[in-house]
Amino acid sequence: MSTRSQLRQARRLVIKIGSALLTNDGKGLDEAALSLWVDQIAGLIDEGVEVVVVSSGAVAVGMSRLGWVSRPDQLHELQAAAAVGQMGLVQSWEAQFKRHDVHTAQILLTHDDLSDRKRYLNGRSTLRALLDVGVVPIVNENDTVVTDEIRFGDNDTLGALVANLIEADGLIILTDQLGLFDRDPRKHADARLVTERKASDRELDAMAGGGAGVLGRGGMQTKVRAARLAARSGAFTVIVGGRVERAITRLRQGEVIGTLLLPEQGRVAARKQWIAGHLQTRGTLTLDAGAVKVLCLGGRSLLPVGVKSVAGQFRRGEMVSCIDESGREIARGLVNYDADEARAIAGRSSHRITEVLGYISDEEMIHRDNLVII
Repeated sequence: MSTRSQLRQARRLVIKIGSALLTNDGKGLDEAALSLWVDQIAGLIDEGVEVVVVSSGAVAVGMSRLGWVSRPDQLHELQAAAAVGQMGLVQSWEAQFKRHDVHTAQILLTHDDLSDRKRYLNGRSTLRALLDVGVVPIVNENDTVVTDEIRFGDNDTLGALVANLIEADGLIILTDQLGLFDRDPRKHADARLVTERKASDRELDAMAGGGAGVLGRGGMQTKVRAARLAARSGAFTVIVGGRVERAITRLRQGEVIGTLLLPEQGRVAARKQWIAGHLQTRGTLTLDAGAVKVLCLGGRSLLPVGVKSVAGQFRRGEMVSCIDESGREIARGLVNYDADEARAIAGRSSHRITEVLGYISDEEMIHRDNLVII
């Protein structure tokens, strides 16, 4: 398979659109451009592709509505601009998708939502539920109330984290540049577009340089970092000019435009590696012999019935160690229940979870996608 064919075969995409594009470099929300992007996204949906849009622009739209020409330094002014701009931004997305009989949903996230494992899983469940019913989530940072995100965050990073969250095949970052160049094209006439690299390639750092626009917070460096974040879950990233005619459609068709940054390995392998090596264990599940055999030989999920005992204090979504009755570690995984809940349902069949807890979050104690054999 050619690398560009990945874009033709992708079934789930995150598309991030920057502030400069959405506001036509600060002149106000660019409804004409928004319409063209939505037409292309609707085309993807018609092909069966699930799409999440990460939309910058709340602060920039608010600045335009308030008549501010430069991004303010005071946090309360930034929050005010975000509050004003979010109204117009969401209304515009909704109106444009309505032309295609596609429903939208507003999702406001902070980085804390994606670093806390319980909120991470809840967010993932919500986004997947929306995608299952054909809704396009419009995601933005919750700039109105969270000061850290306005001061330090950027939506390139958020786009990558959302790609990790929903296990997207790829992240498309629409920007006001044609892509990543080997040198700054504003200073060097002989600068060449980088069409394809591994996201991990450290030469990209020098190429990306620095500097953010007057309206947004992210320069090319944040886009390279975002590509590396997305690569953790095996997703490719394309950095492409949002003003390039039919950019999304042409990427889907495999045309070589923009910069394609590739992960080192596939999604499943990357996720397993992340689970195995990047989180501390918060508790221990002792498994019976049958569960050990199923996990090691069958590649199956861990069900509550196979758990003999539970040790430690952990929350849903945190890492736990799975051991056999001799104390040997068999696997690690992200558990679907809090420690007290896990103790209550240990050794019981999945159909009895509701009877014991009064509700059911998942049939599995640990889903096989969130489980790695040691």
